[in-house]
Amino acid sequence: MRINAAPLFVPLSLLALAACSTAPPEPPTPAPQPVAMPAPAPVQPKGDWIDWPITPGTWAYRKDGRGSLALFGEAGRDAIFIIRCDQSRRQLFLSRIGSVDEGAKMDLRASAGAAAYPAANNGGTPAYTAISVSPNDIMMDRIAYSRGRFAVETTGLQSLAIPAWPEFSRVVEDCRR
Repeated sequence: MRINAAPLFVPLSLLALAACSTAPPEPPTPAPQPVAMPAPAPVQPKGDWIDWPITPGTWAYRKDGRGSLALFGEAGRDAIFIIRCDQSRRQLFLSRIGSVDEGAKMDLRASAGAAAYPAANNGGTPAYTAISVSPNDIMMDRIAYSRGRFAVETTGLQSLAIPAWPEFSRVVEDCRR
């Protein structure tokens, strides 16, 4: 009687080949995640606000279901500064990009004077810090008639020097009607 070894050849060959292989290499250790560093405090402009460089951007005026608004900033990016008239409440909201801590204030400066207002975050995305003022607030006229620019200084945020263009005044006037 003859023993046929062929059926044993394939399993033994596979076993021999398996014994020749090496263990898979250990996966590489992932690089450590960088530690998030807090953002540095904004560098504030030096000297008198009237001499600060103008913040880059342009004004755009529009109307929507709530009233009118003017946005200041660079094309294709989120607005840096917004003035909005909420017609139903007869209130102006002045907002600037960025968030602040509780107790922050927003100082507005114009050629004829300055005023400080309590500021709060709006809770939106992107984050904006806002103040609410009456359309008849004297500071709105001071900004409208300011010589070339007005300044927005907000606790903990970069100060802005914004050109005093007609779009700002137009929103104020819309809210007074």
